[in-house]
Amino acid sequence: MQQQSRAVRREWWAGGAMIALGLGTAIHAASYNVGSLARMGPGMFPMILGVLLALLGAAIVRAGYAPQAADEEAEVDAAPDWRGWGCIIGGLLAFIALGKFGGLVPATLALVFISALGDRQHTVKSAALLSVGVTLLGVAVFSWGLQLQFPLFRWG
Repeated sequence: MQQQSRAVRREWWAGGAMIALGLGTAIHAASYNVGSLARMGPGMFPMILGVLLALLGAAIVRAGYAPQAADEEAEVDAAPDWRGWGCIIGGLLAFIALGKFGGLVPATLALVFISALGDRQHTVKSAALLSVGVTLLGVAVFSWGLQLQFPLFRWG
């Protein structure tokens, strides 16, 4: 019972933080011109993201009160997965460094490859295939579709 109350408390805090962040974003976005769906202003996108984040936080709080299976209760006391944390943070740092000095393609390849290695079910081959696929999708969407001003390759 104590494990379940700890899990509920953890999900309540996580969901509450997301609700607060979402509502704060939506309130701050209201200070910009929101516009309409036909003519969106600069505050429309942050407003939508803030509301969605608050709704997602509410769903997490609600899920915290749902009955849990016995194996989920045992997972509460599991040690943190430091490999996963390290790979995700390392992937983000690699994206920042390679994005500045190498461009979108090497930065995205490194981000996805390093982060995928944080999952113990991924092999080096599956992480490499995933990183190539996500990079191709990212180039298609951000460079060609949205014409984002982020060079694909940069030397130096």
